[in-house]
Amino acid sequence: MGTIADAVVVAAGRSARMEGTDKLLADIGGRPLLAWTLAAFEAAPEVGRIVVTTAPDRVDALAAADWLPAKVHAIVAGVAALGDVPDERVVLVHDGARPLVSGQTIGDVARAAAGHGAAIPVVPVSETLKRIDGDLVGSTVDRTDLAAAQTPQGVRAGILRAAYATYPPAGPDTWTDEAALLEACTIPVHVVIGDPGNLKVTVLADLDRVRAALAGAVTSRTGIGHDSHPFGPGSGLALGGLVIEAAPRLHGHSDGDAALHAVCDALLGAAGLGDLGRLFPAGPETPAGIASSKLLDEVRERVEADGWRVAGLDLTIVAARPRLGAYLEPMRDGIAGRLGLASGQVNVKASSGNLDGPEGAGRSISALAIATLERRP
Repeated sequence: MGTIADAVVVAAGRSARMEGTDKLLADIGGRPLLAWTLAAFEAAPEVGRIVVTTAPDRVDALAAADWLPAKVHAIVAGVAALGDVPDERVVLVHDGARPLVSGQTIGDVARAAAGHGAAIPVVPVSETLKRIDGDLVGSTVDRTDLAAAQTPQGVRAGILRAAYATYPPAGPDTWTDEAALLEACTIPVHVVIGDPGNLKVTVLADLDRVRAALAGAVTSRTGIGHDSHPFGPGSGLALGGLVIEAAPRLHGHSDGDAALHAVCDALLGAAGLGDLGRLFPAGPETPAGIASSKLLDEVRERVEADGWRVAGLDLTIVAARPRLGAYLEPMRDGIAGRLGLASGQVNVKASSGNLDGPEGAGRSISALAIATLERRP
């Protein structure tokens, strides 16, 4: 999937509640806090360009920083101009003081904004809320329909231009966030589930929370994937990234490669990113007959955008036909290459099914994959 969004990272705050510490430049694991925020958008496959907006007196210093990622297109003062951004392209606006934003949240907001016009991530309000009257409790607020808004907030560029035409950025009206501006223009804003870990650094103690989150993050995770497809009409069996021309093909909306589908689900499971059927449903949104190698490439992008890298893979294919012995090493090497691994980090083996079940009877092929991910430093 190509990029569908550009990101505007707002880095203009003066850190008024930080007791003299510039929160955006505070050291987090040897890098400025803002560098972690930008790195999250750099890794997101949905994002093309990044524009950083900041105070006029900060532009030159930020532009000269050696930690800016490659996607940073410009450092500008004030509100970022939309310039040549096409009307249908999504603009993601994110607070630079949220360095723990996940690739999942970025992608969810980008896709929701592309589909609905505008979207924000929200998290439920878990604490009991009180309305205060002086120094007394006035009443308890019903929190059923309340949620806390996060960033990034996404909107198609054409919709944002229309909102700015009604309320120009330099005008007298001000808004707490982009969603409030759109609400004032009666533009519907879609909501997606946010991430409680998407912390906004506001006070000095929040820096320690960010450091602890990064230092104490899970360093490895394991996922299991399973898939099975019956044989269908035609020949040219897609399996493990290879095409065995003399064997009958498997039935499926895609090319039916049960082995790569199992690998995809193992990777998604380890990263906590759902499953292949949710990402690529068997409908018009997924091209019929699509090569499963393309699906694997997309899954790898999503896993890496969420801060993980593949560390190892074990794949078992169960099939009474065809005989797979000669194909196992090419499958291993091809899968390793697609995942950025050495061949020794991938194991591919086959079983005949021992005449048991549909695989053993030669009516289908199934695969089981176990993937290990490591958190990227």
